[in-house]
Amino acid sequence: MKMKHALTMALLGATMLATAHPALADTITLRALMEDVPETKIIEGLLPEFEKETGIKVEFEKIGYGDMHDKLVAQLVSPESYYNVLEVDFLWAGEFPAAGWLADLKPFVEASGYDLKPFIPSMLDLLGQTADQLPLIPMYNYSMGLIYRTDLLSDPKLAAAFKAETGAELALPTTLEDYVRLSKFMKANAGVAGAAMQGQRGDPNSMEFSNYLFSAGGEYLGADRKVALDSPAGVKALSLYADNVQNGAQQGALSATLDDTMRLMCSGQAFSMVTYWWMLPQIDNAEKCPAVAGKVALSVMPGGHGESGGWGWGIPKNTSEESQKAAWTFIQWVQSQKVSVQRALEGHAPVRSDVYTDAAVLKKYPFYGTGLDVVASGKSFPIFAYSAQYEDVLGAQLSLAAGGQAKPEEALKAAADGLGQLLAK
Repeated sequence: MKMKHALTMALLGATMLATAHPALADTITLRALMEDVPETKIIEGLLPEFEKETGIKVEFEKIGYGDMHDKLVAQLVSPESYYNVLEVDFLWAGEFPAAGWLADLKPFVEASGYDLKPFIPSMLDLLGQTADQLPLIPMYNYSMGLIYRTDLLSDPKLAAAFKAETGAELALPTTLEDYVRLSKFMKANAGVAGAAMQGQRGDPNSMEFSNYLFSAGGEYLGADRKVALDSPAGVKALSLYADNVQNGAQQGALSATLDDTMRLMCSGQAFSMVTYWWMLPQIDNAEKCPAVAGKVALSVMPGGHGESGGWGWGIPKNTSEESQKAAWTFIQWVQSQKVSVQRALEGHAPVRSDVYTDAAVLKKYPFYGTGLDVVASGKSFPIFAYSAQYEDVLGAQLSLAAGGQAKPEEALKAAADGLGQLLAK
């Protein structure tokens, strides 16, 4: 209790010092290595407000994702990290705490009375929250759903052809089997790819397949943290994934990336794509994508669950007490409801449920209501010390199955064995 009281007083004192005497806090500078993406630029535009309120300066160093991990690790293993507030991808949310590089944020939350209830539970779980520790505070999400063409789904001629072929009504699919069947139908009858698929080996196909796995009712790990991938649901998911790559997707899907699928969807040459939910306004843009603007919508993945991803804020353990207090002040501010709403109005993908229901946000982006469902129902890729390496292991097997070089059962077993071996390391 004494430690908790002392931390409370220290945080309160730091806040009062920064607010009442900004000049005294000028020496406190927070430095963060940030991915060079729109989300970073949104926050960067608001940093002058934070400095005005607290006297604490924040400097962002922006680089590409591929260089972030190694650059961060070099600092986290040093005697003192140059970066004193961290942006951490969920794929590192197992590795960084396991290595002992992050300060536990639970004492900071308890001492400051910071309310975690507005945060979407799936986001906290994604980033490693347990009953005993809180390594990261959610920053923003990149959960995945289904973006599809409403004009093709409501086309009378396609509806008649679908009814004649299947005996069913042409409608938004509710199961993974229905989705793949619809995708193949659109390719055969609508003059477009049924699905714009990102089948490139590694991160692209691992993330895309995860949506199929969760939609089919499969899991990577069971409640006991044992490998559960090699299951009937897993085999069904991979069989349907391979079927869609071969018979529903665009030519060259096996080497396609996210950028490739975006261009295809934007040009009007695809019926659907499994992708990040907040990409809808980029596609539904009359200037950038005139071929499909006004003709696209978002839904949760057929089957009810998609892949959930996101970033979190952390504090490195190898920084000074003063720096950690300042970092916590910044995290509270940037993830507050007020600032989160400001960010959402600029295109931020929120991690707080109260932002998705904010009137101003919904007025500008009505689809955020569905976005909340996508995020809340999302499930996670396995998070552990070797998550990034497992993307490569899984991606190789997915490519073999989707390319017809391995049976889905064989590829899935190899992917499950690879996951077990990495978990045991």
